[in-house]
Amino acid sequence: MLKKLLLEEEAQGMVEYILIIAIVAVLGIALLKAFGGKLQGWFKKTEEELEKGF
Repeated sequence: MLKKLLLEEEAQGMVEYILIIAIVAVLGIALLKAFGGKLQGWFKKTEEELEKGF
């Protein structure tokens, strides 16, 4: 019985880690959607500045 409880707690911990990873992934995707255009503009501007310098 004690062995069964230990296994259940390990599974619960694994589920918690998976949920945290899923939440972080969803937040990352949401941030990319929200700021994707702005980031693309920054990268484009940086690329143009680098091309001018060389």
